Amino acid sequence: MSSILEVQNVVKQYGDYTALNSVSLTVPKGSIYGLLGPNGAGKTSLIRIINQITMPDSGVVLLDGEPLQPDHVHVIGYMPEERGLYKTMKVGEQCLYLAQLKGLSKQDAKAQLKYWFEKFEIEAWWDKKIQELSKGMAQKVQFIVTVLHQPKLLILDEPFSGFDPVNANLIKDEIIELNRKGTSIIFSTHRMETVEEMCDYIALIHKSNKLIEGKLADVKKEYRTNAYDVGILTNNVEGLMYDLSQKFTMQQTDFKSLNDELKLQIHLGTHTANELLQTIMQRGQVTHFAEKIPSVNDIFIQTVTQ
Repeated sequence: MSSILEVQNVVKQYGDYTALNSVSLTVPKGSIYGLLGPNGAGKTSLIRIINQITMPDSGVVLLDGEPLQPDHVHVIGYMPEERGLYKTMKVGEQCLYLAQLKGLSKQDAKAQLKYWFEKFEIEAWWDKKIQELSKGMAQKVQFIVTVLHQPKLLILDEPFSGFDPVNANLIKDEIIELNRKGTSIIFSTHRMETVEEMCDYIALIHKSNKLIEGKLADVKKEYRTNAYDVGILTNNVEGLMYDLSQKFTMQQTDFKSLNDELKLQIHLGTHTANELLQTIMQRGQVTHFAEKIPSVNDIFIQTVTQ
């Protein structure tokens, strides 16, 4: 698969502090790419370099196969976590101004803004000042000015911050639709459930270094533990536990269930899931059987704490 963005051995230092230590990333074209890491990991420094707000001390960044150039700002959309709207400007006036900075003519900007304002049902906001809007309302305006020039690459830093659940779903649906139409998206967030739901690929940066990168499904496979959550109805708990202990390691666990059953987390070791099922069914009835697949949150915590 071709890439929309390649970061090659990028180093960024601020005095004696190294923000990025020879970091390399590849963002596949058409993907939703989760850029993860704890606060201070180096994510913001990398995003600023991609947007040419700052420059790397060494290394190369390629956009669609070309070294970053000043006019690439016209094909990148960036919504920072700290929003950058002018509070005393009117919404419509500000949107037109920012659209033209991204290379749109006034006529094209008006056409795009008409589309988005009607889509979000915010036509009445045109003559309001940003300071008159709630945080969530201002976030909608920020999202619109980020995407209205139809960027090839969209960089979203905590895009759901400030939104109630209804509007967060609205923005999420628009992000997915933009991706479906071909926009590649870099998604930086601490909301791991959103990463699970939306991202195809992830990278984890910690203490200025990249620790993980890859397709989300492949990363999960790498971290799988061959453990299963199992619910069992049995009249002979002691006999069942003895049989299981001959082949497997296990511990009691808890999960949501409609039955009052024995709940175990069982590690297969060198055995198979079929062997586990056969052992259980000799002593009881299986009511729940699911592999304990590591979540992005599990992987994040395990990697960072180690």
